[in-house]
Amino acid sequence: MVEMSTGAFAGTIIGTIIGVAILVGFITFFIVKRLFEKQIKENPPITEKMIRVMFNQMGRKASETQIKQIMRSMQNAKDKQ
Repeated sequence: MVEMSTGAFAGTIIGTIIGVAILVGFITFFIVKRLFEKQIKENPPITEKMIRVMFNQMGRKASETQIKQIMRSMQNAKDKQ
């Protein structure tokens, strides 16, 4: 049987806890990164081109001012959340 002093035992426990915490941090980072990339791929952010297409589908020709206004209002709505 191996005998350890109290300080060595405490150091081993603390080192193990820190090591596990770092490992869990890395694993969590990669899982969240993968989920975020999947979400962006499935639901891409709305672009000016998409707004132009939407206006064309409604039978309207959007001016650049209207496009910028819609983008600004969407950004403001996102910031309020």
